[in-house]
Amino acid sequence: MAGGEANKSDLGVRAASAVVMLAAAGAALWLGGWLWRAFVILLGAVILWEWQRLAVRFSSSMWSRSIWAVAGLIYVGVTVAALILLREIGWPIIVVLIVLIIATDIGAYFAGRAIGGPKIAPRISPSKTWAGLAGGMVLAVISGLIALRFLADVSTEDPTVLDGASFAVLAVVAQAGDFFESWMKRKAGVKDSSNFIPGHGGLFDRFDGLLAVVFVLSLIQAIGLLLPGTPTHTEVANVKYQ
Repeated sequence: MAGGEANKSDLGVRAASAVVMLAAAGAALWLGGWLWRAFVILLGAVILWEWQRLAVRFSSSMWSRSIWAVAGLIYVGVTVAALILLREIGWPIIVVLIVLIIATDIGAYFAGRAIGGPKIAPRISPSKTWAGLAGGMVLAVISGLIALRFLADVSTEDPTVLDGASFAVLAVVAQAGDFFESWMKRKAGVKDSSNFIPGHGGLFDRFDGLLAVVFVLSLIQAIGLLLPGTPTHTEVANVKYQ
């Protein structure tokens, strides 16, 4: 009985935390402006603190810690700046990315449990399978295209092929971000990046996929700007947001 009451209490805490997070993020995204900038900067600051907290636990020298500190500043800083700039373009693009990442996690979870099979990297994340990754990619493509249809005007000749392929690749990137954060936690010998969110662990635990996806998109954008004639991800998709 005591165990059941504890589980119910924990479930209530997790549900309440999720509602608060969604409400805060949704309000900031919808209102935009200084509120969104402040929200994203605060988010990035906490994630960077969690990053450093993990790195300190497995870094054996000051030199190593310095490298990890700079890497975290670049990884998180670029992502924060990109999220602020993306909101200036329009909130739909951020919603599409969030839908894609959530769909990847859900598809991977259910496909992995239903199909099973070989593990991708059992030493890093014992529960993740190749079947789960495939399921995550499929649901990401379907959900991403549906979200895109509802939230944007697509003017490509064959948006299903083009955007479907893009969403599949981004699903893999999101899972790679998940693996990377899991690897850091295993090296640090901890289950969660922090206890910042009651019942959910840290912000890094919750936003590892979004960090990876936005960071990679930022690199693609930067390459497109540095190399004349190379299309950016925005130009490839050719999406116009209302």
